[in-house]
Amino acid sequence: MPDAATWWSRRRPELAELFARELYGRIPAETPKVTFEVVSSETSADGKVCTRKIVGWIDNSLHPAATPAIVLKLHLPAGAAGPVPVMVSIGDFQLPPGFPKPPGPSAQELVLARGWGYATYDPYLVQADNGAGLTEGIIGLVNQGRPRAPEQWGALAAWSWGLSRVLDYLETDPAVDAHRLAVEGHSRFGKTALLAAALDPRWAAAYASCSGEGGAKLHRHDFGESVDIVAWGGEYHWMAGNFLKYAGAWDRLPVDQHELIALVAPRPLLVTGGTEDLWPDPVGMFEACVAAGPVYRLLGAGDLGTADMPAPDTLVTDGALAYRLHTGGHTDLPDWPAFLDFAARHFSAKP
Repeated sequence: MPDAATWWSRRRPELAELFARELYGRIPAETPKVTFEVVSSETSADGKVCTRKIVGWIDNSLHPAATPAIVLKLHLPAGAAGPVPVMVSIGDFQLPPGFPKPPGPSAQELVLARGWGYATYDPYLVQADNGAGLTEGIIGLVNQGRPRAPEQWGALAAWSWGLSRVLDYLETDPAVDAHRLAVEGHSRFGKTALLAAALDPRWAAAYASCSGEGGAKLHRHDFGESVDIVAWGGEYHWMAGNFLKYAGAWDRLPVDQHELIALVAPRPLLVTGGTEDLWPDPVGMFEACVAAGPVYRLLGAGDLGTADMPAPDTLVTDGALAYRLHTGGHTDLPDWPAFLDFAARHFSAKP
C-alpha cells in the first residue's frame, strides 16, 4: 500500500466489499426504522449506579410475524460530572440462581470503578443464533419471511447492525461521551465485536476476546476452529450463504482476517486468547494481528511492535493494535483490566 490516501480511497473499500459479498453478507441499504424508549430506570441501593433499560422498537409493519428488538441495559455512575465513556459488552449473560460468582470483580464492576459506563446488548433479540431463524428476526423481517439470497447478511452482520443502532441511541444520550464508545465481545460475540468495529467507524475502540474463525483468526492457519467447521456445522447462519462454498477450499478465499483487523485501523483494537483455549487458535489470531500491522503503521497508529508470540499475561502493543494471551481458558474476564488501561491511554489522547 503506497500511501494512506490510496488505502482510504481504493483498497479499504475493495476489502469491505469482499468481506460483505463473500463472508458476512451485505447489510441492506434500507432497514426498518428503530424507535428507542427508556422502559425502566433505577438507582442502586448505595446510590452509586443508575441503571436504565432501553428498548429499540423495530418497525415490523412489512412482516408482523417477525418481532426483533434492540435491548440495551445501560449502567452509569450516578453523579458523574459530565458525559462518560461507555463500554458496550455483547450478550447479557446472567449466572443461574445459586451459581457461585467468579472470584474478583466483574467486568461491570471494573468499568464502573473507573467512572465509566457499562452496557450490555442482547444480540439474540435482534437475530436468533440458529439457521432456522434466518426467516425470522431482522433478517426475516427485511426479507418478509423469504429465504435469504447467497450475498445477504448472516447473524454476525445482523448483530453488528444492531450494535450500530445502539450507537445511534448512545449518541443522543447527554450522559454519554459519544466520542469514547467501545465494543467488547467474547467467542462468537468476539467475532461480532471485531466485525462491528470494522463496519462502523463510530466505535472508538474494540476488544475481541477468543474470537477464532470468522473473528481474528487467520483462515489459512490450519488449526482449531476452521472455515469447514463453521460452514458445515451448526454455525453456517453466522455467515453469508456465499461463505459456504469455501468449505474444503478455504485457500480460495479472496481475503483473510488480518484484512478485517486492518479495517478497524487506526482505532484501538485488543485481540485476546487463552493458553488453555486452543480451539479459537491463539497463534492464528496473533499472526493475523502481525499481518495487519502494516496498515496500522501506514495510518500512523502503531502496531504490536513485535512478530514474536508473547509470554502469557503480557500485553504487547506499540500503538493502537494490541494482543494479550491470558493464562487460562475460554473467558474474557482476565483481559478486561488490560483492555481498560489500553483504552484509557487512547481515550485520554482523543480531542
